[in-house]
Amino acid sequence: MEAALITLAILLTIILTYLVTRLMLEQKFREWRDAEIEGRKKAIQDAINQSRAVLGGKFTKQLAPYLPDFKYDPTEARFIGSPIDLIVFPGLAQGEPKEIVIMEIKTGGSQLTPQENKIRQLIEDGMVRWELIQKQD
Repeated sequence: MEAALITLAILLTIILTYLVTRLMLEQKFREWRDAEIEGRKKAIQDAINQSRAVLGGKFTKQLAPYLPDFKYDPTEARFIGSPIDLIVFPGLAQGEPKEIVIMEIKTGGSQLTPQENKIRQLIEDGMVRWELIQKQD
């Protein structure tokens, strides 16, 4: 009888240990799953916000010639987008272009990229030239 009680107590201990451990692991799994879901939701929202910011910046760059602070005739500006934003030909509207202005527009305190800095340096160093490709029929 005593052996049966000891066996029953051991069996109950094993069952209770199993159930408690299972409940703890299931709770840990739910917490992990919920954290993963929240992390994914945050990553998706961050991606959406970043995409909106990029699109907003591109939109602003295309509208720049029509904003009050733009000091050139908007009809003389050509949007390029990448790797520079605009090329402006002051005087073109009157048929007498006076210079060529290569312009980069930054919003939100952003800085020039290394590529943009290199392009600026090439322009400042006079490393700009004209080429004509003329197709002969």
